[in-house]
Amino acid sequence: MRKRGMLILMALFAFALSGAQVFAAEPAPAVIDNERVKVFDTIESIAPMPDDFVAISFAEGTAIFGRAGETAGVPGFRTIVIDLKNHPVAPLANNTGYPNAYPRPHIDKLLENDRVIVWHYRWFLNDPTPMHFHDKDVVVVYLEDSPLQSTEPNGKAVVNEYKSGDIRFNKRDRTHTELVVRGSASAVITELK
Repeated sequence: MRKRGMLILMALFAFALSGAQVFAAEPAPAVIDNERVKVFDTIESIAPMPDDFVAISFAEGTAIFGRAGETAGVPGFRTIVIDLKNHPVAPLANNTGYPNAYPRPHIDKLLENDRVIVWHYRWFLNDPTPMHFHDKDVVVVYLEDSPLQSTEPNGKAVVNEYKSGDIRFNKRDRTHTELVVRGSASAVITELK
């Protein structure tokens, strides 16, 4: 299913590129805007993008990478567009004794290049992630309701009730384990290089 979705997204993306002037719209206000990224949640195409970007198909949970000057998004399809500002930050050295956050069980790598690594991850009930360290900043797009308990090495735990469609920017330098507390959950996670 994911491969089919990727093919559809790529075809629609190419179609949007061919008629960028016809389909391009002024973007809605950004849902996240900081020194690293500017993130849009849109059902329109945005052209031209000022920087390289990742476009995530919300319906399919797939992602494509685009270059500065190209059109992002497909009219009529919900797309999360992550504008990658030209502010690279090197990954932190991991001195925690725990593995880096990714890769891990139940994860699929959607793409990787010199700017990002994009993952599709699924949490399962009663199956916590290993304790891990985040060496990179990430943008997380929750594809379904995701009640996640985050537990630090000292035992401090908090439950975050993410909703389908929530988008978060999480800074690097975090160590924790994650456990879905009801049902299952999934997200597309973009690590920033």
